[in-house]
Amino acid sequence: MLQVNYILTSFLAIYILQFIFSFWLERINLEYMKRYGSRVPLFFEGILIEEKLSQITAYTRAKTRLGLVSDLTSQAILLALILSGFMPALGNRLEDAQFHFILSGFLFFMIPGFILYLAELPFDYYHSFVVEEKFGFNRSTLVLWIMDHVKSGMISIILFALLLSAVLSVIRISPTLWWLWAFLIVSAVQLTLVVLYPILIAPIFNKFEPIQDEELSEKIKNLMEENGIKVKKILQMDAGLRSRHTNAYFTGIGKTKQIVLFDTLIESHSHEEILSVLAHEVGHFKAKHVPKQLLFFELSMLVGFYLTYRLMEWPLMYSTFGFHASQVYAGLFIIGILWQKAGFFLQPFYTALSRRFERQADLFASSFLKTPDFLIAALKKIALDNLSNLTPHPLYVVFHYSHPPLVERIGLLETEGHHMESMRNNASK
Repeated sequence: MLQVNYILTSFLAIYILQFIFSFWLERINLEYMKRYGSRVPLFFEGILIEEKLSQITAYTRAKTRLGLVSDLTSQAILLALILSGFMPALGNRLEDAQFHFILSGFLFFMIPGFILYLAELPFDYYHSFVVEEKFGFNRSTLVLWIMDHVKSGMISIILFALLLSAVLSVIRISPTLWWLWAFLIVSAVQLTLVVLYPILIAPIFNKFEPIQDEELSEKIKNLMEENGIKVKKILQMDAGLRSRHTNAYFTGIGKTKQIVLFDTLIESHSHEEILSVLAHEVGHFKAKHVPKQLLFFELSMLVGFYLTYRLMEWPLMYSTFGFHASQVYAGLFIIGILWQKAGFFLQPFYTALSRRFERQADLFASSFLKTPDFLIAALKKIALDNLSNLTPHPLYVVFHYSHPPLVERIGLLETEGHHMESMRNNASK
């Protein structure tokens, strides 16, 4: 039975505050777009027609509203599971069944997880076959959508079972140092997934094949070689099978490092624009942005595991929510929700670091190609092709944008272009 005390009050305050603040951010972002989104932004004059601007506004509004309803539904269900006594009853039922400690913990997480998954499924369907369909993005079929959910669900269950089993095992084996061992295990699994994802997991969902455009492939190889980057494969992915959205990315590390281009990107962009996008990715590699972000994330996770360990030693944490102190998986569950909510307010630190790295990568691409024009053209085309919101609220950017807004990125590149032109003019005098 729940105990009304300062722990429960604090938990509910953080839970509700995070939801209200997140909901408010979405609303002010929509209001900001309504106020300023009808004007053609700087740098988009002449290429952004009124019809496309209206599409961007409508698409952003449709996605946001669906997301708000979906999030409200999920958060309400999760809170109801906690406050109704469902979770303590589930913990007691599993304890009475005398299942193995690890199996009990797995079921304790999976049953509410499956309930939430079923609640979110209609929203995912609506997003793909109504919102994305309406704006011309969706190319998936119902069968493909179902198969994607089955595959991703199975992979998620397997990975979660392995991780949770390892964490619960070290809690039993090393009660005072489990937080350190758990951190090391999770970090090792993450690193392993980075290596295995491109060769084992990604091919389950998409078809990858060498780029058919040999001229483009040769240009990419030259770009990588000039920057001392060894890439095992340069591939194109059948992203167009599901969506019209465009993208490109580096994946893997060491011998599994490879470049992946969406086939939709190849179809809609020139060689120079694609090379500029990849030069941006090279900028991340040269500046070691990924290791730096990984270090930031790992240190945060280490602190999180230690604080979780200290909170789980607190019997009142369990009794407040109607659990027995012996049900350590219940402690992990409640504290995990707490970190998820509290962590939202720490997002600005990560997004600020990420946006700084993105600016640096943009400037590298501009400097390496000796002109920002191709990257500017690519960014504009990607923004319009994906109906990106060009006028996000500044506070929304602080919490949600890992990249600077498009207008800001293009403004920085334009300034860099003027500087480079000035340098060339001075050199020619």
